[in-house]
Amino acid sequence: MIKKKRVYKADKKVNPFIGVLLFLISIVLLAVTGPLGFLYGFFRSLFRKGFKGIGEYLLKIAISVDQLGNVMMQHLLNTLWVKKGRYNFGNRDETISSALGRNKKLGTLTGFGNWIDKLLDVIDPNHSLNSIDYYIEPSDQIIDKLAWIHIVDGRILMTRTEGRGNYNIPGGKREPGEGDAKALFREIKEKLGVDIEISSLYFIGIFEAQADGHKPGVLVQKTSYAASYKGELQPAMEIAEMVWLNYKDRHMVSEVDMLIFDFLREKRQLE
Repeated sequence: MIKKKRVYKADKKVNPFIGVLLFLISIVLLAVTGPLGFLYGFFRSLFRKGFKGIGEYLLKIAISVDQLGNVMMQHLLNTLWVKKGRYNFGNRDETISSALGRNKKLGTLTGFGNWIDKLLDVIDPNHSLNSIDYYIEPSDQIIDKLAWIHIVDGRILMTRTEGRGNYNIPGGKREPGEGDAKALFREIKEKLGVDIEISSLYFIGIFEAQADGHKPGVLVQKTSYAASYKGELQPAMEIAEMVWLNYKDRHMVSEVDMLIFDFLREKRQLE
């Protein structure tokens, strides 16, 4: 069984008054209990794991502070560090470094943003790129999808949706409450008429790039799996065409699938 620590729920609308009240309560609790909790956690970590324990504890706090900063400073960072077509800072589940890395990949950092990125690279090489978090909560700037990678004799199975020009790795989006396995099984059954063998699911990786047909800064993220199947492959629903492509056909696929093609080529799975 494939298990992933992720919750796919959009934020519910909140009464502004409730937001202000909860903010004030959180500030009071932090001011009163924060110092006590920090001291207890510090010495507990020290006694249990020594200096290593302190390092682990402080790292968790640093990440949380970073996430808080991503929300508190989102408007300032979106003004100073990134330009038009950007990926926005401000996701409460993401660190500043993660959002910085996504903009570095998109090429949307300003001169100031590039300077900050280079400064971080001096401290920790490729810091922002290595900090990109693929397990953050969904947002209107990340289209989350699943992909089924099926390769036979060095060629990968691809599909083309009605009215689209590029080919895509078959898959689709989750429905509310679905896990990866259930959602991928449903999507492949609906679109290609075969049954994915869930027990054979093998995680390949998570790939992310600019989403085709969307405004700049909107990303598509594909969580990709390989798996065996039962049945006969047959295009259905909105699938207009099913083909087998080699690496030389890379220019015919979506931007995110180009990354997957590169990955599979490096692994010598795609000819």
